Amino acid sequence: MKKDNILQTKSYAFAIKIVEVYKYLVETKKEYTLSKQLLRSGTSIGANIEEAIGGQSRKDFYAKLTISYKEARESHYWIRLLTDTNYLETEKSKELLNDCEELLRIIGSIQRTIRNS
Repeated sequence: MKKDNILQTKSYAFAIKIVEVYKYLVETKKEYTLSKQLLRSGTSIGANIEEAIGGQSRKDFYAKLTISYKEARESHYWIRLLTDTNYLETEKSKELLNDCEELLRIIGSIQRTIRNS
């Protein structure tokens, strides 16, 4: 892993937090359905960024990055839903939402740069 790839680093750290939240939701709250959705979308962000980095072309890179953006939007939704249905505490949710929004800003910025070049 490149040390200076901030998106790669932040998406991986976000995935770790998502796995931890998933374990908490399953073990403590006995919530299996919504938590699985969050696990899938939240870990998919970084996986697609990894695929983008290894992309065969600029178009491939952009396509995988777009998938990462969509997965981040979906994760944002599940975090809000889990919070509003009292499965996630507000403090934990704020941290996750902030991290997710930061990923969205970074990915969106990269997408705009690619589109405008």
